[in-house]
Amino acid sequence: MDIKLEKKKGIRKKHLPYIIGGVVILFLLGWIIFGNHGSTLRIEGTGLNIAPVKEGQFNDYVRINGQVQPITVILVSAEEGGIVQEKLVEEGTQVNEGDVLVRLSNSTLDLSILNSEAELAEKQNFLRNTRVTMEQERLNLRLEKLQLDLEVKRKYRIYQQQKELFEEKLIAQEEYLQAKEDYELSKEKQLLVIERQKQDSIYRSVQIDQLEDNLENMQRNVMLIRERKEKLNVKSPISGELGLLDVVLGQNISMGQRVGQINDLSDYKIEVYIDEHYIDRVKSNLPATFERQGVKYQLRVRKVFPEVRDGRFRAELVFAGERPDNIRSGQTYYINMELGLPTEAVYIPKGSFFQETGGKWIYVVDEESGKAYKRTIRIGKQNPLYYEVLEGLQPGEKVIISGYEMFGENETLVIGSP
Repeated sequence: MDIKLEKKKGIRKKHLPYIIGGVVILFLLGWIIFGNHGSTLRIEGTGLNIAPVKEGQFNDYVRINGQVQPITVILVSAEEGGIVQEKLVEEGTQVNEGDVLVRLSNSTLDLSILNSEAELAEKQNFLRNTRVTMEQERLNLRLEKLQLDLEVKRKYRIYQQQKELFEEKLIAQEEYLQAKEDYELSKEKQLLVIERQKQDSIYRSVQIDQLEDNLENMQRNVMLIRERKEKLNVKSPISGELGLLDVVLGQNISMGQRVGQINDLSDYKIEVYIDEHYIDRVKSNLPATFERQGVKYQLRVRKVFPEVRDGRFRAELVFAGERPDNIRSGQTYYINMELGLPTEAVYIPKGSFFQETGGKWIYVVDEESGKAYKRTIRIGKQNPLYYEVLEGLQPGEKVIISGYEMFGENETLVIGSP
């Protein structure tokens, strides 16, 4: 007969895997819910640059280098084209206003001058001959009038005589009428000559004025051409230093072509290039300073150029007071440009950590535990030495400011000895 077997109570061997799995799952759930998930990296303390967080006066300035330039650079161009015949001065020479720098020659211009002078002489001869002719005509008209005046007098006398004889009936009426007609004709001729003299005088006056105007224009034309001849001498427009003279003997120079430059050394400016990060903050009249041989010199921003090239923009500074005695074009000065007034702020020293974090977070050192923890911060202004900290740090705390290249994404650093 069959025997009924009783079930064994308790944990059997086959149940162990399930129990262990459940414990592991519970442990993982507890770690997920209650555990600290930040990854940790152990590092050596040597080579770390740890700096304290400070509070005090924060100076808002930027450090830049600038090059000394003449206050004004005048370009020298050829007003007239030609061949370089002579180069009278060399670069770096001090020149005065009006000094000849280069002599040019232009055969076409010489020919134009000769043609213009010949045309002027022809005009002068024509005007002279015209005046002589007009004077002769004026004299002929005057002589003709004198003769007519005499004729009128004689005709008038005959007419009066014939009139008296006719009234006494000593001559025929025909003779009297002929004498009267002769007298009246001579009077008409006299009036015509007088009118001709008036018209001729007006005509001569107008013609002479026109000829004189033409002659004057021709003279001005000759003077202008002669001035063009003078412009073949390229002269210095100002007194200063000849900074550049880019010509060689025999070179063909075009009208308006640049041949050199004159540096006005009556004063100097400093040309600087500034990171585009500061373009909205650099304005005209901002103060700046630099030190040379233990003396501090004051500057101010004269002009800011808005164009940005290669991440930088250009500005010009001028001296606001004394300038160094040995200042020379091309010298380089290291300048502190003030962007704002000093303010009270929390700040940390500059370091290479910024390249990795962009100033958004930093490792804060806990000296008691020997650990450093990642913390979110907010950086404000910066100068060549410090970053202004707006949020995230308190004075007295210490932070790692050296590079973070080897730390990865770890939230905690354990700082130990090698």
